[in-house]
Amino acid sequence: MTLIKIRNVTKQYNGGDEVVEALRGVDISIEAGEFITIMGQSGSGKSTLLSVLGGMNHPTSGEVEMAGIELYKLTGEKLADFRAENLGFVFQSFHLIPYLTALENVMLPLAIVKMKGADKSAAAKNALERVGLAKKADRLPNQLSGGEQERVAIARAIVNNPKILLADEPTGNLDSKTSEEVMALFRELNDAGQTVVMVTHNPDNCRYSDRSINLKDGRIQ
Repeated sequence: MTLIKIRNVTKQYNGGDEVVEALRGVDISIEAGEFITIMGQSGSGKSTLLSVLGGMNHPTSGEVEMAGIELYKLTGEKLADFRAENLGFVFQSFHLIPYLTALENVMLPLAIVKMKGADKSAAAKNALERVGLAKKADRLPNQLSGGEQERVAIARAIVNNPKILLADEPTGNLDSKTSEEVMALFRELNDAGQTVVMVTHNPDNCRYSDRSINLKDGRIQ
């Protein structure tokens, strides 16, 4: 089943005296359960594409359809609700709250979900279990290694069981060994049915995915 359809998407920015074309007529279809990596040099448009997919960056033209919904026909609260219910985000910087425990950080996306407190805690504990950090739920971020902090960030992204997990350079700040461990975790999540779309500059990461898409100057190669 096709979960994501991107049709002739363009994105332009006003660069002062000239218009910068970050995306130029991008067409992509992604099936439910696929693991896709998006490759490209700095400035190729890959992070812009991911932000368009994440409902955070309205395209200049074209359509983005997810789970049968045209994403950018939703506005305001409806778009925010769709993102909260269907998308999980992992970034290069972990964005963990330093004074909250791992468990409390993972619970953050559930703050706007109508669940009992005990159910939210159980969901967060389950997410930490899935990433292999159940025993460190009470640790603060500064008591965790870089790889463990990344795992907490991944747990936070999957705590609401999103249809799509979007990851922007998730291994960019990690050493090679830790990067391999994190990529193996993404592969494990994908094997369990999670759809993953990941931006990466590291060609080694592509071997964990089902398919790799290369962007150059805003176009798919």
